[in-house]
Amino acid sequence: MTAAFFDPDLTPEETQKAVPDATPAARRSQTARSRKPAGLLLAAGLQTAAALIWIPQATLLAFSIGVISDGGSTMDVVWAALAVLAFGFVRAALDAAGARVAFRTARDELTSRRNRAVAALVARSPLDIGKPASGLAASVVGEQAEAIVPYLARFRPARIKASAVPLVILACVFPVSWIAGLILLVTAPLIPIFMALIGWRAKAASEKQLAETGGLNAFLLDRLRGLATIRALGAVDITATRLRADADSLRKRTMAVLKIAFLSSAVLELFAALGVAATAVYIGFSLLGSIDIGTWHGRLSLAQGLFILLLAPAFFEPLRELSAVWHDRANGEAALAALDALSSQGAAILDTDERDASDDRMVLAAPSVQIDRLIFRYAPDLPAVIDKLGLNVAAGEHVALWGASGSGKTTILSLIAGLAPQEAGVIRIGGVPLTKNSAAPLRQRMAWIGQRPHIFSGSLKRNIGLGRADIDDGAIDNAVRAVRLDTVIAANEIAAVGESGLGLSGGEALRLALARVAANRAAGIILADEPTAHLDAATAAEVTEALLALAKGRTLIVATHDPLLASRLDRTIRLETHHKEIAA
Repeated sequence: MTAAFFDPDLTPEETQKAVPDATPAARRSQTARSRKPAGLLLAAGLQTAAALIWIPQATLLAFSIGVISDGGSTMDVVWAALAVLAFGFVRAALDAAGARVAFRTARDELTSRRNRAVAALVARSPLDIGKPASGLAASVVGEQAEAIVPYLARFRPARIKASAVPLVILACVFPVSWIAGLILLVTAPLIPIFMALIGWRAKAASEKQLAETGGLNAFLLDRLRGLATIRALGAVDITATRLRADADSLRKRTMAVLKIAFLSSAVLELFAALGVAATAVYIGFSLLGSIDIGTWHGRLSLAQGLFILLLAPAFFEPLRELSAVWHDRANGEAALAALDALSSQGAAILDTDERDASDDRMVLAAPSVQIDRLIFRYAPDLPAVIDKLGLNVAAGEHVALWGASGSGKTTILSLIAGLAPQEAGVIRIGGVPLTKNSAAPLRQRMAWIGQRPHIFSGSLKRNIGLGRADIDDGAIDNAVRAVRLDTVIAANEIAAVGESGLGLSGGEALRLALARVAANRAAGIILADEPTAHLDAATAAEVTEALLALAKGRTLIVATHDPLLASRLDRTIRLETHHKEIAA
């Protein structure tokens, strides 16, 4: 999944179509991420109302027992029993409805935050050295983000209910017995105080545990990708030892989080039990006549004492629920912070959400490319990779960027594609300056071919079309024939391929990338990054012929080390490693 996020072989528009919901609209909704979902307030209101229904139920139960103890018959309390039953059905319905609304709202919020994170990852430039590792991003988006659902669905409503229900119960107990109300009032604050103290430690432990999980996933994915190299270098045992140590460290952090969770529950149960026990002791001695104070008038009756006893556990019940989901809070907030970090980290790619009308001009079918005094560096504290670069490519011209590794060939192509903002200088495509607002329409006229084009799991036709609405089946069929990919399908009977091109050779994957360009009639500029690298001579020659055929009538800029490919182009531009000066 994450390979698509950082693949430079797809333009941002193509990647957004290949990754669900990776749209500018999803990125714009990021500003609303701090707002509490309205559905959670509704869910909390329903669950709070369900909890408060116990008060009239307790009143009716206490009244009924009082009537019977005074010599009344069971027929005298039938209506009260029916009312208790009716309240029970209403209470169950409200609680179920609240839980359902909370869960659905939590899932919707998780989906929205995932979409924003994915959109931000898609928008990250291939030149951004601060982009997260794919294993870490996959862990956060796919695994750790699930902790948000119990946090939103259980903790948020439980916190609101714990704030409202005890206050209402206190308001009902104080008119009956001020001592019972005082006992509840004194014991209740001890619970949130100790929960807060434990919660700070739990949150820190959860953040460390989630970071350890992400780091382990990133390490494992990186080693799996380089498994062949690890085996060739004889480093299997070293890698296994490192993996075992990281897994053991993760186990210890996970157990630390669980110990804190159990501790918080034990603390709450202790103080809740003390509060209920103290209330029961007072009511017991009052009914026995040993205590004559604590009421506003006279002694407690059986009905009054039973009413308080029934409400005492309900007073602590919301706090007990809050303690039970306190661990969800620690995990959920850590997951939210990790997701928001992926969403909020500044994308180095040029913004494509807005367009400047002054730059929305017609671009020629084969536009020219002019670069004037261009400066680019990966980070402010790093030296310039591109320093005062000047380059002019005429409309329809085919040029080769030639230079040693590290001379900036790929970086220049990425800057022309608008995949990163330059520090200084101007890039003009067909006379239109490449700016924040003009990047999107200009990039739609470009096609990118890389050394290792990313191929998604699915049919070859879907890999060629990439979900672009302006490319129909006829255009895809023509593109397949233009690059002779139809012979590959016929020979190997390949209707679909696996992720990252499983089932295709390197040359066949390059031809698929060429088919993507052939299907895109709007592309006036082709940017090719080492298209013949890692290919044998015969396959490289076939790819070269197909590329030159596609480039007829288009502007072609190729970064290459292949002298045969460079000799077939109109001009070779040599890049100096240090000063990036151009020499024809």
